[in-house]
Amino acid sequence: MPATAPRRLALAAAAVAVTLGSGALTALTATTASAADIPLTGYQLTWGIKQSYRSYVTGFAQGTFTATGGASQAANNGAFTFTDGKGSYDSAKHTVHLAFQGTLTIESKLHGFKREISDVQYDSATGALTADLVADGGAKQQDVPLAKVAAPTSQDMTNLGTTLTTQAGDFLGSSSYAGAAGDPVSVVPPKQTPDPTPTKTATPTPTGTATAKPTATATAKPTKSPSKSPSPTASTAPTMGSIVDGTLGWGVKKSFRTYVVGGVAHGKISTSGGAKQASGNGAFTFPGATGSYDTKADSLAAAVKGAVNFKGHETNGTYGLDLTLSDLHATLKRGTGKLTADVTSLGKKSQDVVLADLKAKSTDLTAKKNVITVNGVTATLTDAGAKAFSGYYPKGTVLDPVNLSVAVKKGATLPTGTGGTTTTTATGTGAGTTGAGTTGTGSTTGGGGVVGGTMAATGSDTPVGALGAAAAVTVAAGAGVVVAVRRRRPAHAEA
Repeated sequence: MPATAPRRLALAAAAVAVTLGSGALTALTATTASAADIPLTGYQLTWGIKQSYRSYVTGFAQGTFTATGGASQAANNGAFTFTDGKGSYDSAKHTVHLAFQGTLTIESKLHGFKREISDVQYDSATGALTADLVADGGAKQQDVPLAKVAAPTSQDMTNLGTTLTTQAGDFLGSSSYAGAAGDPVSVVPPKQTPDPTPTKTATPTPTGTATAKPTATATAKPTKSPSKSPSPTASTAPTMGSIVDGTLGWGVKKSFRTYVVGGVAHGKISTSGGAKQASGNGAFTFPGATGSYDTKADSLAAAVKGAVNFKGHETNGTYGLDLTLSDLHATLKRGTGKLTADVTSLGKKSQDVVLADLKAKSTDLTAKKNVITVNGVTATLTDAGAKAFSGYYPKGTVLDPVNLSVAVKKGATLPTGTGGTTTTTATGTGAGTTGAGTTGTGSTTGGGGVVGGTMAATGSDTPVGALGAAAAVTVAAGAGVVVAVRRRRPAHAEA
């Protein structure tokens, strides 16, 4: 927790009498609006840390999550809820600071780690989510920032985007989590019941800035409609908040797509989970973006749905090449960022692999008609990405560009994505695609591809290591090309 954020929460000034009745803040005097701090109790915070991390703990690591002391976990390895949040609402700065009850213990005997999270706190003034941490029986670290939280834009503090910190990456056991989009966080007040008296209520509207004013609304009478919460105008997008939808377009690499469906690998490309491939063995579109953005800081973190699978070198129903990319995340800050994905090769999964370094044409991120669009982002293969492709392409190889469009308000119209084929299959010598979901024969050219089943015109852009290994398949049937993806387990899980 930054030094400016007090660990012990301040309560209301002694001159102002405020009571919390049935979950609502009820002002007993007209001087409430001038009070610096209003006490809050009974709040709940729900946060899943990161879905892929939960899957890793209970799956690959064969570990467990244990919630105690007021904390709980949703069914099916869901998010965590911390209860009995106490703190204060600063009516001058319009911010909240809350501390919650509950302890979460994360343990894997297989990978030999035990982590403990407690005293979770949320401060809207700094946009920080902090906690006390204990790693593997060591000393307790207090008020460690786990995530940067997007500022709420209204009285609703639900589904706020989060970005994991460097400290979170260290605690979770992998630097790949640092800067990645975490699960959204929700902070909700206690359930409210109707107030029998027509007294006025003051509801805190935390914004993280001193510009917004608290809304004091009178209890509605039967003949009058309730007053509306303040919100940005329809023509003006908020400067920061949660991404509500969006798409990411990326072709991985044209020469790789050509190689997979061409006369050497004789393979196919398929998409799932909402992802689509453009016709003619084109690029992929991944939908359903979520995350957070800040146009003042020119930063965003977006996670998209869908997966793409590459198969090739089939022998008696077994594929020597079977590579899946899923759970893609893209981050940008002032024009640079990372592209990560879960990589599964031959049934072995490695989570949150940093595949590429991103470089946008401009550092500016501006929402137009409530949509932020960044096209033609250069993607350069990282060392981890090169290993994911088993050295087919060296570190520094330029991949296909990334296009990203995210909606910052519900109802915003996104640019038309690249639809088309969901499966592209090639069979026979020099086979090539002829349309969406169809199979044809002929020579496949372009992108440094394969011509007539030979390695002619490969060029430096083609995965030469893959082609050389593939040639051996024709000599030794069943040898196949094995895309061996090294498992990037968190540091505590390394053998």
